Amino acid sequence: MAKIKVGFGFDVHQLKQQHPFILGGVNLEHTSGAFGHSDADVLLHAICDALLGAANLRDIGFHFSNTDDRWKGISSLVLLQNVVALLAEKNWQIGNIDAMVCLEAPKINPHIPAMKAHIAQAAGISEEDISIKATTNEKLGFIGREEGVVAYAVCLIERL
Repeated sequence: MAKIKVGFGFDVHQLKQQHPFILGGVNLEHTSGAFGHSDADVLLHAICDALLGAANLRDIGFHFSNTDDRWKGISSLVLLQNVVALLAEKNWQIGNIDAMVCLEAPKINPHIPAMKAHIAQAAGISEEDISIKATTNEKLGFIGREEGVVAYAVCLIERL
């Protein structure tokens, strides 16, 4: 059996005016926010998919369906905790997480330390093992028009 595996995750959500914007477990002040079945935290959803993919455990939609009312409005930090528990059942632990958020606004750099703290606590790993970066889409496409937000994540998991 492999001792280490790598996973990739991606998520996208529509932005809606006057809607909460939760990113990395942090409520951002902004005129619009990501819309979805749960709290629509694209960063945490991408991280969950990367972890699930690395362990060959399907995807976030398989485990937390958007047709299941148990997950409606739930904090994605809870989803991450559940994913980490699934990994532990299969004898995997997280080595590291590297994530990228693509959006025009708001600027997330001041919020990255809080995001890392939330993710570290939910995932049971050190903040040193989490990297979060951000970029714009240079005003191009749906991201440039501030109609949506995208997140990508890669992770390394290790056999216990």
